[in-house]
Amino acid sequence: MARRCEITGKGVLSGNNVSHANNKSRRRFLPNLQQTSMLSDVLGTAVHMRLSTRGIRTVEHNGGIDAFLLSTPNSKLPVEALVIKRRIARSRAKRAAAAGAA
Repeated sequence: MARRCEITGKGVLSGNNVSHANNKSRRRFLPNLQQTSMLSDVLGTAVHMRLSTRGIRTVEHNGGIDAFLLSTPNSKLPVEALVIKRRIARSRAKRAAAAGAA
């Protein structure tokens, strides 16, 4: 499983540990990833994703997973998020068609 946020694309960075004697050794800076389940109103179920804490705050700020994905351009979303966005759009269109027929 990759250490990458499914919304922001934030991943591992590398750098140096620098001692007091100025010795340098390589290290990795890992993103703060959390396994979260966000409730999708359109799908009516929880969507499980591995997000950074900054990604969780961004989604909540934009009004939930549905509003965030539908308002974000496809070019700015990773592949995993695009799959969920297509599911939400399909389900939304299906509900609109059912409401229009009734």
